[in-house]
Amino acid sequence: MRSAVRLAWAPVPPGTPRRETAWATLRSLPPDGVELTQGCPRCGGPHGPIAVAGAPARVSVAYAGAYAYVAVADERVVSALGVDAELEVDPVRDAAGLAGVLGPGSSPSVRAWTRVEAVLKADGRGLHVDPTRVRVDGDGEGWSAHVDGGGVFDGWDADGPDDVLVSVAVRAAPEERAARATP
Repeated sequence: MRSAVRLAWAPVPPGTPRRETAWATLRSLPPDGVELTQGCPRCGGPHGPIAVAGAPARVSVAYAGAYAYVAVADERVVSALGVDAELEVDPVRDAAGLAGVLGPGSSPSVRAWTRVEAVLKADGRGLHVDPTRVRVDGDGEGWSAHVDGGGVFDGWDADGPDDVLVSVAVRAAPEERAARATP
């Protein structure tokens, strides 16, 4: 399924809203003529999942440091997609710490967090789901994750600029799952 996902990142110019950079990068990837819309299902604000009209595509966006990261996948192969990116060293995050975010007594790595957040984005409920409800197994070459009430996702750690960790999570489309299950 990795071959069905296209990743890109772009620097956000100073003074430019990062969403503008992300959307320009997204528009450079899918087929021409797509329309992107974004509206929070809870409040209607300009955040939350991005919807695509005009092409069979799934998209996901993340931000880390001065970069916008985007992922685009063919929805005939991938029915859910999430990407997350984090600076490997972030003084603000590091001062607050990650202790406890994946359960009492946990002190996850930044990599563990990018995997969990990519899964929660692919799940579609984001941080409305307690991150402790995500279980990730495997390594960077390929890992899987289970979300209580959300099912199973496949994932991998992707390339990005130096000092940025990027993780991608997907769920195969029903036809793809059926093809993979057939010997």
